[in-house]
Amino acid sequence: MFSTGSKSEGDAPATTPAPAGRKGGETSVISPDLKITGNLESAGDIHIRGTVEGDVRSRSVTVGEGAKVTGTIIAETVQLSGSLDGQVEAPNVTVARSAKVHGDIVHQTLSIEAGAHIEGQCRRLDTRKAAPQSSVSPLKSAGESTAAGEKRAVGGA
Repeated sequence: MFSTGSKSEGDAPATTPAPAGRKGGETSVISPDLKITGNLESAGDIHIRGTVEGDVRSRSVTVGEGAKVTGTIIAETVQLSGSLDGQVEAPNVTVARSAKVHGDIVHQTLSIEAGAHIEGQCRRLDTRKAAPQSSVSPLKSAGESTAAGEKRAVGGA
């Protein structure tokens, strides 16, 4: 992988195919000894066991026990067992008893286990307003997309 020699045409990166029946890419794992500073985006699943300082956008995001995310998580499904300092925007959210959330949870379906720590608001996702967000650049945070939308409305009036 890090060799200095040239790569022949027949060499291909080792990948794990997505299981049958799943749409999107592979599962990406952030290991416990890894700290990432920056935004993450994936068409598949992201399993965070380490530390992420930035926004995370994926089909499914799992924040494992002992993991820490500082930023916004936007996905179809989010499972929180570790720490989150930021907002979650997902139709399906599960908060485990080991989770510590400091921020808002915007959801359609929310499951909270006894013992979970949440400091923030839990708001039901308004599906009528969710459609326009799909045109927002995946790496912009929710606050940036709202601000940009407000600027356009003011400028056009």
